[in-house]
Amino acid sequence: MTEAATRLRHTPGAPAWASLMVHGLDVGKEFYQGLFGWEFRAGPQQLGPYVRAVAGGHEVAGLGKKAAGRQLPIAWLPYLATADADETASAVRSYGGTVAVGPLDAESAGRMAIVADPHGAPFGLWQDVHPSGLGTAPRGTLGAPVWFELVTRETGPVVKFYQAVFGYDIESIEAPGFDYLTLCTDGAPVAGIHGVGDTLPRDRGPHWRTYFAVEDPDGMARRAVELGGHVVRGPDDSPYGRLATIADLEGAHFSVIRPVAADR
Repeated sequence: MTEAATRLRHTPGAPAWASLMVHGLDVGKEFYQGLFGWEFRAGPQQLGPYVRAVAGGHEVAGLGKKAAGRQLPIAWLPYLATADADETASAVRSYGGTVAVGPLDAESAGRMAIVADPHGAPFGLWQDVHPSGLGTAPRGTLGAPVWFELVTRETGPVVKFYQAVFGYDIESIEAPGFDYLTLCTDGAPVAGIHGVGDTLPRDRGPHWRTYFAVEDPDGMARRAVELGGHVVRGPDDSPYGRLATIADLEGAHFSVIRPVAADR
């Protein structure tokens, strides 16, 4: 990872990590290992059994066993960087969001919290303790998260919350009938907000989607079905690369994408 990329990862609001809590950890590990070729290392255990996924020698994501009685959905959860998890959690509350877990120490790795925006979309906060901490895979590493996107009804009402908490600059995409904002920090795009109107799934509500970089989205979609998952949408071409949306065995949605840069 370049020095500039490392610096960006520690910038408040930049993507820091992606994590999934499931009922069946061994089954989940088998699915994602079969799909992405991940290997696993032990991670912090204070919220229950948890492992870190490794791709290309880099820790890229986390899988954990969901604690009994915890109400968080089975969904990939992005963690956004913060210099002070306690202070940012307080800001989340101040601007109309909620705090579900923490802030608490993740052993010696850092400090974290799980929160939700005012419209109910959950996400995590991550405060690194070590400069080389989590999520250090170079951008575009196959099997690693490459983009986070908030899917919500309208961008306008919720973007003010994220700007207030993280200080994002905003870029809008000028296209008739397309409600999309790009969140930027230090001049770099780090995430997006997609307003989908009445097509927002009622059973999911507003939620964050994680995109993983792959070479062959079509092959990944077929492999996911072989492993017991199913294809939610695609594969399709987009201005950003060919992609597909997949659900794993417990219904957690995620997308796989061959970014445009990888086509060149």
